[in-house]
Amino acid sequence: MKNLYLLLFVSLFYSMTQLSSCAQGESFQHVLIETEFGNMKVQLYNSTPKHRDNFVKLVNEKFYDDLLFHRIIKDFMIQGGDPNSRGAAPGVALGSGGPGYLIDNEIGSPHFRGTLAAARTGGASNPEKKSSGSQFYIVQGIKQSDAQLNSFEARKGIKYNETQRAIYKERGGRPDLDAEYTVFGEVVEGMDVIDKIAAVKKAPGDRPIQDVKMKITIAN
Repeated sequence: MKNLYLLLFVSLFYSMTQLSSCAQGESFQHVLIETEFGNMKVQLYNSTPKHRDNFVKLVNEKFYDDLLFHRIIKDFMIQGGDPNSRGAAPGVALGSGGPGYLIDNEIGSPHFRGTLAAARTGGASNPEKKSSGSQFYIVQGIKQSDAQLNSFEARKGIKYNETQRAIYKERGGRPDLDAEYTVFGEVVEGMDVIDKIAAVKKAPGDRPIQDVKMKITIAN
């Protein structure tokens, strides 16, 4: 019964947030990610305008059409957006390509299950945590406990509110990525597609044995 109350609380929170946004006249850009496993409708965040506008620009240019989800790690995420993946032969290492520019970070939102985030290079070569101009990942994640969330708070110097804790515990995600990468959207339809893609067989290096292609268009 406690779990049911938490789920209802999370659902109510999102409903109230959406109603509040509508009441204030706020509108959101959506995109549709089509795959052979089904489609995912993604809402882009207005709180990350640089990432939102860049993603829309690339979608309008058909940049993502026929690119691959080239890196898949179950319970973690599915990653794509490398232009070098279009037509890539089996066994070719992918993940280093992009449009030739980076995006200033807009780090803030948590990595809940279903969130869309920008990939980036790590380490000393990218101290400002700038994002790849095109590569992204969608979080699959796992459910978290209070103890795990407490640990991440202490380690990262962040604080989760009651709602964020409820979402991480009931819906899941990857708080280990928080404060490190820019989250700029979330899947609002087709959440099951993430699980289907995450379950495909992979070769060494986390690339699927059978290509998982994408097509991304602007959605209403």
